[in-house]
Amino acid sequence: MTDIISTQNEGIEVALLDTPAPLYPGESVPAAKKRLGLFFWICAGWIGLVILVAIFANLLPLPNPNYQNFAAPQNGAPAWGHLLGTDDLNRDIFSRLLYGARVSLVVGFGATLIALILGGLPAMYSAYRRGQVDTVLNTVSYAVLAFPALVAVIAIGEFWGHELWKITIVIGVFSAPLIYRVVRASTLSYASRDFVMAAKALGASDRRILGRELLPNIMPTIISFGLIAVATIIVLEGTLAFLGLSVPPPTPSWGNMLNEGSTLLSGSKGQTNPWLVIFPALAMFSLLFTLNVVADKLRTFFDVTEIKL
Repeated sequence: MTDIISTQNEGIEVALLDTPAPLYPGESVPAAKKRLGLFFWICAGWIGLVILVAIFANLLPLPNPNYQNFAAPQNGAPAWGHLLGTDDLNRDIFSRLLYGARVSLVVGFGATLIALILGGLPAMYSAYRRGQVDTVLNTVSYAVLAFPALVAVIAIGEFWGHELWKITIVIGVFSAPLIYRVVRASTLSYASRDFVMAAKALGASDRRILGRELLPNIMPTIISFGLIAVATIIVLEGTLAFLGLSVPPPTPSWGNMLNEGSTLLSGSKGQTNPWLVIFPALAMFSLLFTLNVVADKLRTFFDVTEIKL
């Protein structure tokens, strides 16, 4: 019995030694350091891999995505010569999948960057200055948000054209009001803090306060919501492409491939090729899933209000 008690006492002493002591009476013990975790780095690595493959697709030993190899079987299953099979025009699905990632990434990240410039910068200034500028920008953002964005993108695309850069600009412009609302709300939560008031009292300029005091504090919100916006815009572009309203064929894109493959699922043309739908859908799902995971992990990591007991 004595041995058991002594063993327990030793364990308690070790536990007490391992626990960080408060620096002064009344101070709470610091919480465990947050970690992003292995799953975050796996998802971030996958996003980086997709971006690198899309950028350097020309340097990879791949056939031209629009090349019709009549020596290959039509609607062929995955094989060594064609890792993901071929479509109904004897084109390599793997090559078209990698080149098609460019469209999704350009539209996703490009439109988000445009939205951050058009919506994020005015949001910071209006939330900091308030007054009539804030009132006018708020009214404009509400008016644009009240208009159905998808209908506007389709209408303007039909009138202006379906080039990649045009689609990116249109989606970016109509995504700006949503970015504006998020950035403005985040800026308002810091605009009246003590460190901002102190900077004003010391005579700091508006540019310095916005760039050195407010921007670093709202940057985690911008990054996490920006990644979610990228995922949402990729879905929007894929929807437009599936409806035939995005980059026209034969330019490869994941939405175009899904549109082409949907006609080969039922065998209405006398042929079936489920691979032309499965692989683009898996590629889009994996990219969207990892973008959302990375955004959520970053939000949790930089959330200073979250306390882990």
